[in-house]
Amino acid sequence: MSSLSASAADLPLFPDPALPLRKRVDDLLERLTLDERLAMLHQYAPAVPRLGVDSFRTGSEALHGVSWLGLATVFPQAVGLGASWDENLVRRVAEAVSVELRAFHRHRPPMTAPDRAPNSLQSWAPVLNLLRDPRWGRNEEGYSEDPVHTARVGEAFCRGLSGDHPTYLRTAPVLKHFLAYNNEDDRCTSSSALRPRVLHEYDLAAFRPVVASGAATGAMAAYNLVNGRPCHVSPLIETELRRWARPTGHELFVVSDAEAPSNLVDMEYYFDNHAESHGAALKAGIDSFTDHGEDSATVVGRLREALERGLIAEADVDRAIRRQLELRFRLGEFDPELDPYAGIGAEVIDSPEHRALAREAATESVVLLKNDGLLPLDPARTPRIAVIGPLADTLFEDWYSGTMPYQVGVAAGLSAALGAEVVRTEGNDRIALRSRTTGEPLGKTSFEVTDWGRDRLTLRDTGTGRYLTLKEDATLVADQELIKSWFVQETFHLEPAEDGTVLLRSVHTGRYAAVDPADGRVTVTADTPEAAEPWERELLHDGAAEARAAAEAADVAVVVLGNHPMVNGRETEDRVDTALPRAQEALLRTVTAVRPETALVVMSSYPYAVDWADEHLPAVLWTSHGGQETGNALADVLLGGAEPAGRLPQTWYRGDDQLPEPLDYDIIKAGWTYQYHRAAPLYPFGHGLSYTEFDYRGLRLSRPSVAQDGEVEVTVTLTNSGRRAGSEVVQLYVRALDARYEAPRQRLADFTKVGLEPGESRELTFRLPAERLAHWDVITGAFAVDPGDYEITVARSAEHPVLTAPLTVTGPAPASRVVVDRRTLAVDFDDHTDIDIVDASRTDGDAVTPADPARPATLVFGGVDLSGAVRVEAEIARAEAGAGRARLELRSGDLLLADLDIPVTGHQHTWATVRADFTAPPAGVHDLRLTLHGGFRLAAFGLRSSATA
Repeated sequence: MSSLSASAADLPLFPDPALPLRKRVDDLLERLTLDERLAMLHQYAPAVPRLGVDSFRTGSEALHGVSWLGLATVFPQAVGLGASWDENLVRRVAEAVSVELRAFHRHRPPMTAPDRAPNSLQSWAPVLNLLRDPRWGRNEEGYSEDPVHTARVGEAFCRGLSGDHPTYLRTAPVLKHFLAYNNEDDRCTSSSALRPRVLHEYDLAAFRPVVASGAATGAMAAYNLVNGRPCHVSPLIETELRRWARPTGHELFVVSDAEAPSNLVDMEYYFDNHAESHGAALKAGIDSFTDHGEDSATVVGRLREALERGLIAEADVDRAIRRQLELRFRLGEFDPELDPYAGIGAEVIDSPEHRALAREAATESVVLLKNDGLLPLDPARTPRIAVIGPLADTLFEDWYSGTMPYQVGVAAGLSAALGAEVVRTEGNDRIALRSRTTGEPLGKTSFEVTDWGRDRLTLRDTGTGRYLTLKEDATLVADQELIKSWFVQETFHLEPAEDGTVLLRSVHTGRYAAVDPADGRVTVTADTPEAAEPWERELLHDGAAEARAAAEAADVAVVVLGNHPMVNGRETEDRVDTALPRAQEALLRTVTAVRPETALVVMSSYPYAVDWADEHLPAVLWTSHGGQETGNALADVLLGGAEPAGRLPQTWYRGDDQLPEPLDYDIIKAGWTYQYHRAAPLYPFGHGLSYTEFDYRGLRLSRPSVAQDGEVEVTVTLTNSGRRAGSEVVQLYVRALDARYEAPRQRLADFTKVGLEPGESRELTFRLPAERLAHWDVITGAFAVDPGDYEITVARSAEHPVLTAPLTVTGPAPASRVVVDRRTLAVDFDDHTDIDIVDASRTDGDAVTPADPARPATLVFGGVDLSGAVRVEAEIARAEAGAGRARLELRSGDLLLADLDIPVTGHQHTWATVRADFTAPPAGVHDLRLTLHGGFRLAAFGLRSSATA
């Protein structure tokens, strides 16, 4: 809250709420000294007491609840919210999160820098990165693999965060992470290669509608590079993000990710020094530097040096500070008496209303993947229920979770719903690790062992339930109640030795446990197996046998498997596959062998390949880590008190499906997501079953054809033909037939979630603008709706069409591609082989280079009119000579048109033009193929006619 000093009390402009926002911002900006403005570029902006300006900090984590600030309501993970397909619900969840964040801002001390700024009202959420690869370590943070779905859910979350007041924001949502960020391995140095179609149709498409709607107030740049250029100096911040925002009347406040500005030099080597890198980031559009923690001096010093060296101007500083000040005015900082949200009290945190909403959200996100009649469970017919598995009655927090005020696990939820105890067992072995040297058990205790995959185990003290952890002094102590730290020290390998013993190895350090023979002290200090202590693994309790006995004694078993959000897939760590942990898969098979009436509940941050379960079990469900009410929500669904209303927000692939390489971001060529993947999935995007039945009839279009700039209404009648009330997600897909480009197999155009009573019908109408049929035309550099035939499908999922209707788009046919006497960008190809997309300069432009200089790379430009061409000119850069001849070859079919030698230009950003006459001048429309041999870059080419050659 601002409190004007006496000397500033009579300031005439910026404190006056009656004045236009722009005038207030400009006035305050003019009153700040240059040093004060520079200081405000750091995440921790200091106060300016002489003007009554308080300290300010960018960023509070609020992805699915207020994070890191103490007890707060924890809602389902973002991927779980995405599974609800319910924009109204997501908006209400975000509203609850923002209300609690307001309470933390006003009533709770900050967790860091208590003397510098209160808890920020800038919400670093939602995450709009698309879930292209289910192995992404941060899969839990995104909503969907589809840009339309992600944008709709993301906009709803933003509107819930910001509130409905026309002047003041409840909190300020920041979209993460711009752009094309979907891998953790080498995330700070890897580059996402985006051809223009993928850039505009896929990655930008998730951000564009949210920004253009005015729902977002900011964005965070991503760690990775795109086309060889770090996102923190990407021209797309200005040419796309801010261009979309301009019509809304507000600019986006763009923040860096943590330490990313320093990475521009320290890890990416993109700039020679930090003054250059920070200056370039500021000019590219970064307004606030999240770097060096609370140490503002280092960052501000770098920016001051950039200013002194002429790398930036005061106008660049002012532009960033103006955006920050505008946001602070909108958050009510300077008008506490008018701020409609200033009176929110601490009582809203974990309020009864928010608990009820948490339960509703967790329930709506449960997806029924398979059901052969086992569900819903009838307690009268199956009174004895066994809940089995490592997540049977345990809930976990992820890195961006708040601290759960309470936890209701699956077994507890079922027990409460039934009014009776259920049998529960995690199915874990209980072991002792006895030192061969001393004969003493490790920690003087025994441990329950849980397999989280890739032979990564956690060991919990059977007496206290606390995790064995590796301490800074290399000792081992079982004292951790919760695994939630940046460097996870609670996971271990038990590696078999030749003599039947095992070696205990830390996953984090890679070192082995050793025993000092003098005093018996155990430390994790051995670098080799030979120096490690051999441990006798003594089985004290057989977890599988206990699970088998529980299943045999029950009428039905509920097996709860999945992941720990901090192990095997998390920020900084991708998964290597989609397989269930081996011990979990074995436990499931053990239970099913004695109790065929088994329902599998997968509680996870991402999809698993559960092929065996789908083939052998009568029921399979999925939920994300659903927060504090997970157990109550699952009990409601399992027992039929609630419908399974969720639908998958991403494809679940089969275990034997050879997924593309994680760093292949070309969804078209690689075959990512339901749009382009060729193999049949285990469970498709949009899939989810219900306990009732829905019938679709009467699909009709308002007209059979539409102009390229027109629209059509799509109407269908939905009926609940079953005996229960339920909800259905009606999904509308479009498909281009006989397209001149490689079109998606299906593409989501719209959706709606509808609740119906038994026997109730409702007519639904979708407005389908022709622009929903558009593709990015590399010839014109804009979206285009081609004339021709399309198919409109109403479906239950991407692989389950129900009704289809034809639609014809009318208009002039696209002309052949003209490349003669015209500059054509190399990235505007129609197809490619073995290429990489790189930066043409540090500031803008893309180029193409062979992915491997030892292997030729090919670009294909389809339907090119070559008439009149007699010469080719190519813009190339070649840093140094390599092995063999570097050359560019042009062909039309089997006809060699030109073969150009590529000289050394001295630097990858130093460009030259090479020319060659055609050996045989072509004529007519043909495909043009350019083949790059050797390590050089191609930015553009042009064919010249005799008139210009």
